[in-house]
Amino acid sequence: MVIGSVETLIQLAHDNNSSIGQAMVKQEAALRQISEEDVLAQMKHNWQVMKESIATGIKNPQKSKGGLIGGEGRRLYDYCQGEKGLLSGLNVMEAVSYALAVAEVNATMGRIVACPTAGSCGIVPGVLKKIQEMDDLSDDQIALALMTCAGIGMVIAHRASVSGAVGGCQAECGAASAMAAAAAVELRGGTPEQAGEACAMVIKNVMGLVCDPVAGLVEVPCAKRNALGASLAMVMADMALAGITSVIPVDEVITAMGSVGRSLPETLRETARGGLAVTPTGLELNRKIFG
Repeated sequence: MVIGSVETLIQLAHDNNSSIGQAMVKQEAALRQISEEDVLAQMKHNWQVMKESIATGIKNPQKSKGGLIGGEGRRLYDYCQGEKGLLSGLNVMEAVSYALAVAEVNATMGRIVACPTAGSCGIVPGVLKKIQEMDDLSDDQIALALMTCAGIGMVIAHRASVSGAVGGCQAECGAASAMAAAAAVELRGGTPEQAGEACAMVIKNVMGLVCDPVAGLVEVPCAKRNALGASLAMVMADMALAGITSVIPVDEVITAMGSVGRSLPETLRETARGGLAVTPTGLELNRKIFG
């Protein structure tokens, strides 16, 4: 069963007197004809891989295959531990450091979970790991939050896209940030409606974000867009929990995102023929890496 709208996700949650994540567990179990326990066990396995990728990026940073990034996650994490107060707050910046770390592991060909893509792989684990630490949550609770992510991601893939080649970086880091924001809301006790509002507000803030990888590698600006996505998810989750709503309904926002993505020129959709990729420095880096 393809769930084609966030409105449907919210209705499923209400029908089951549950969160979106819990409703998604029931849907997945019925679709695959396995137990709900098996669904959560598989998602807990994904979460374990995500946590390992964070640990690897923080504890053992390495240069990426293209040599453009490496060690930024660890550098930011160390900065967070300093005595000087952070301009944007410890929780947000530690989540950002985790997101950077995972993006760097991906760029070294390390093991990550594409969530929803490899290029956006740091956002969901970065946000959920920080909330797990903040609230002392179990892996079972995070697995449910990942099911919320899955539901939101399914809708975005159906109504728009989660591919940078199809819809620009709004479709990758934007989708991941929307997924993370909705999950964060539910982890903090928010309603399914508030999860939808967080999703909408994230996407509105990345509408039109292009995909312009320097030298065609998932390194620059991809890693720092994972950083943006993690911070944006946490900010929009807090706004939704405060009762702030999107004037444009979430499903209309996602549909607009798809329309905008299709309108982007091919040069700005993962071809490395536009944006930062064709700046003088971007072209020189391409020559250095590939001759």
